[in-house]
Amino acid sequence: MRRALPGRTDHVVVVGAGLAGLSAALHLLGAGRRVTVVERGALPGGRAGRLDLGGYRADTGPTVLTMPEFAEEAFAAVGDSLRRRVELIPLHPAYRACFADGSSLDVHTDADAMAAEVERFAGPGEAAGYLRLRDWLTKLHQAQMRRFIDANFDSPLNLLNTDLARLAALGGFGRLDARIGRFLGDERLRRIFSFQALYAGVPPARALAAYAVIAYMDTVAGVFFPRGGMHALPRAMADAAAEAGAELRYGQEVTGLERAGERVTAVVTSRDRVPCDAVVLTPDLPVVYRLLGRRPRRPLRLRHSPSAVVLHAGTDRTWPQLAHHTLSFGAAWHTTFAELTRTGRLMSDPSLLITRPTATDPSLAPPGRHLHYILAPCPNTDIGPDATAWSELGPGYRESLLRELERRGLDGIGAAVEEECLVTPAGWQAEGHAAGTPFSAAHTFAQTGPFRPRNLVRGTENAVLAGCGTTPGVGVPTVLLSGKLAAARITGLPGSASARRTPARRKGTTV
Repeated sequence: MRRALPGRTDHVVVVGAGLAGLSAALHLLGAGRRVTVVERGALPGGRAGRLDLGGYRADTGPTVLTMPEFAEEAFAAVGDSLRRRVELIPLHPAYRACFADGSSLDVHTDADAMAAEVERFAGPGEAAGYLRLRDWLTKLHQAQMRRFIDANFDSPLNLLNTDLARLAALGGFGRLDARIGRFLGDERLRRIFSFQALYAGVPPARALAAYAVIAYMDTVAGVFFPRGGMHALPRAMADAAAEAGAELRYGQEVTGLERAGERVTAVVTSRDRVPCDAVVLTPDLPVVYRLLGRRPRRPLRLRHSPSAVVLHAGTDRTWPQLAHHTLSFGAAWHTTFAELTRTGRLMSDPSLLITRPTATDPSLAPPGRHLHYILAPCPNTDIGPDATAWSELGPGYRESLLRELERRGLDGIGAAVEEECLVTPAGWQAEGHAAGTPFSAAHTFAQTGPFRPRNLVRGTENAVLAGCGTTPGVGVPTVLLSGKLAAARITGLPGSASARRTPARRKGTTV
């Protein structure tokens, strides 16, 4: 049994219409709560927003969708369906990996196809190692999902269960790089199954092997793209919530919370005052703590993940070597992580993610044009250049990225750009993201599971947090789960008799 909010929770105000807030709203509606969603932007999505650049429609946040069943679960809470609202296109390959030695590998989520590709790339021994790795990743995912990822924590004692022993037996508390190396000898292949640790904020050599569950999501469970772009997902979630009875208020920034003792009684916005029985807070942690008027005490200061520079580029041409997602690795690897997480230097030999969404959905650009999203990890503003410095660094870094892409075979990319938008840590910080990073608090051991900032708030009995800064963490699947877990704190255990009131239904339907 996990703690639920005490007292009346009939009307819940959700602050933020990002993926976490919309997931919470749908699960709350399904449990019979009245829900008002307050969003400062003009559209839903939060980090998963939309940028219009002269006919190019660019996603401003995540570009990779895995584990869509968590979104499906949110739609199902109100009797709706993700597949009814959004066309999900499986990506084959999920990624293309290009290496500094000129070699390349297509990453398939089908076991036979990937084994054949690994054999072509590195020989039959590595293909056999890949199949053993795939089996281990599947078991690792099974050991973690129910009690460590899709779970609320009241204390570290909640870790003491049979799945903890399974996780330990699988080597989940060893180091990620070393564990992957037990299956694969080729250093290039090891990168494919460990680069995901970067977004968790921990170098593979120091990350727990348990974090390979992210590689399971990418390389086993499958990668999808919603037609219309990633922003199609929050837009559909918002539509489903509205049809199930939620009130969505856009263009209203939350400026304060009214309280009576330890309870929030109303959410105050730039335009209005919204009385409530409970509140779900989804902004980044510094914004949440400012609204609450307190910051929880922690023995150690929060460490944040690296940030990223993103160049959205609409071009008059593309390059056939680019898949929908292309990982362009530099020759350096361990020094890259040291630069990003320790020394605070910009990558001297960058590894880049290049996403070409028009490879799958040409409608995202004008006819005959192409959209590219170039992500270069960089230090956050705690250890690297601060937001002020990036106003000067940004233009020069853009030029260096384009030169590097030219050197790697994207001939003429600089001249091909017709429309663009450059986002640096200064932009992320202006959006309210701590340390100028959209990837929030790093997933060190001391900031994971019950040690991550909790979704319950000491001193405020009817507020709960959701989003990447709290349980379970960073990434589209986990952020969707954070909304579900926040709703469970309000409604009681999912599926319990006490959790459900009158089921929500879409407007215009009868029961």
